[in-house]
Amino acid sequence: QVHLVESGGGLVQAGGSLRLSCVASGSIFSINGMGWYRQAPGKQRELVAAITRGGSTNYADSVKGRFTISRDNAKNTVYLQMNSLKPEDTAVYYCNVEGFLLGRTTSFSSWGQGTQVTVSS
Repeated sequence: QVHLVESGGGLVQAGGSLRLSCVASGSIFSINGMGWYRQAPGKQRELVAAITRGGSTNYADSVKGRFTISRDNAKNTVYLQMNSLKPEDTAVYYCNVEGFLLGRTTSFSSWGQGTQVTVSS
């Protein structure tokens, strides 16, 4: 009922930048939290950054000062600007969106399909 489409991943050299986007569509009444997670090979999925509807943000210590999460509520879109990328940032990045479906009584938590980010040294 809620579909997420991610874009913006790719291959970049260390020190470079990428911008990820995630657009939510479907039977959405409202979106509350939006976030980005990542999973590297052999590791657990971890939170990278999250943002509330009001704009409050939370970042993993490893990306503070380098990554910026933002959202456009009118477009149901969340972004992740990644600067000063490091090889250890290499992972599949997933967006997560939480909110309520049309009808207002059913909540949802949906995941994107993932986008690969590879940072070469």
